[in-house]
Amino acid sequence: MPRLSLPQHVLIPLIVACALFMEQVDSTVLATSLPAIAADMNEDPVSLKLALTSYLLSLAVFIPASGWAADRFGARTVFRTAIVVFTLGSVLCGLSTSLLDFVIYRIIQGMGGAMMVPVGRLVILRAVPKSELVSALAWLTIPALLGPVFGPPLGGFITTYFDWRLIFFINLPIGILGVFLASRFIENIREEDVPPLDLRGLILSGAGLAGLVFGFAVLGQTIIPQWAAMLAMAMGALCLMLYVRHAHATPHAILDLKLLRYASFRAGVVGGALFRVGVGAVPFLLPLMLQLSFGLSAFASGMLTFAAAAGAMLMKFTAAPILERLGYKRVLVVNAVLATGFLAANAAFTPFTPYWAIIMVLLVGGFLRSLQFTALNALTYAEVRPQEMSHATSFASVLQQVSLSMGVAFSGFVLEIMQESKGTQQLQQDDFVVAFIMVALVSVASVLFFLRMPANAGEELLHRKKSAAELAPDPRHGSDPH
Repeated sequence: MPRLSLPQHVLIPLIVACALFMEQVDSTVLATSLPAIAADMNEDPVSLKLALTSYLLSLAVFIPASGWAADRFGARTVFRTAIVVFTLGSVLCGLSTSLLDFVIYRIIQGMGGAMMVPVGRLVILRAVPKSELVSALAWLTIPALLGPVFGPPLGGFITTYFDWRLIFFINLPIGILGVFLASRFIENIREEDVPPLDLRGLILSGAGLAGLVFGFAVLGQTIIPQWAAMLAMAMGALCLMLYVRHAHATPHAILDLKLLRYASFRAGVVGGALFRVGVGAVPFLLPLMLQLSFGLSAFASGMLTFAAAAGAMLMKFTAAPILERLGYKRVLVVNAVLATGFLAANAAFTPFTPYWAIIMVLLVGGFLRSLQFTALNALTYAEVRPQEMSHATSFASVLQQVSLSMGVAFSGFVLEIMQESKGTQQLQQDDFVVAFIMVALVSVASVLFFLRMPANAGEELLHRKKSAAELAPDPRHGSDPH
């Protein structure tokens, strides 16, 4: 390995961020271009939610195997392979000619993303000390957040003045760079004693999540009969119940439910999932409202929506001081209410709202949501033991992706209900008002889980001064504990 000129907690996150940057560019560019893609494929714009949910669903199905694959084959090997698969899927998306093709290629992208992001996070968690974790995660997301900043304007510009298909080829050079950097600087960390893959658990959890999310996503549409959508949801729920029974009887379950015994992990994944439902809906609802209801071009829409990502990037420079001063519980409780309030404020936008007002709401909202994510991402793993990290990252990543996909599916379902109640396919402003309020109500419910956390939750992640007794060497180890 060559000598590194940057600290470990800076360099490794920046390399992993190449993968996050590629994924974030892809998702934000796509969200801005949905109306144009729908028009080109002669589809209802709301139906294009399948392009978002199919990718997120693929993530949720394949993520559970990411931890095992990294342990078995090595983190670097899996990480590089995942980047290649994701990049290939992206190129295929640019070549698709129908909604069916598009959804299938998005699933291929999801297969790569399922291994790419959680394994990259696992590399960081294993390479960076817990005392540097907040700083490392902040460095990780700074380059990754460049994707959402540049994605909407870039996607809108390409869609408005060129062809939406070109947006998927952006990932090609980024993917090549990511593979090169991973090959040179990331160690191929693997476990010596890897248990066999829980194939039965993988099938049950994958079928369960796929059935629930897919069934809910197509509910109210004409793609498949309604009874088939309901049957898919019922079968999904049954598979998940069978998985819970299976996990309790299996020593090495693919999704380790025993991790929920940690209060911080439980609050991070369950409360975080509810919060992410609203956040997952915004990239779907906002571009549709700006373009279909306000009449803006894709480029003009992108020039407004990037403000949320800019706010998120600004937050990364203040996350650690805020958490140090206020603590994790207080930040998560208060910030969840504030962030949800700014999410609901999107419902107040009208075609006559000044652009500066929209930008300010999105800027502050993005700042608050990103603060919540940074706190959640660090707190979730505070009590997890090193040997449990691979299972923990898989579990947390699955719930993150499921909650984001449910946000898209739920908001799309609300829009479809509004359309059906009016007997029209034309989306109107009040349809989006109801959708934004509904998803905000789901997100604010996360506060109930954060309130149940102990007051000192995440204390071990903070750089607060310790007493002389705490700083003294532990005689059982014969060395400084730091």
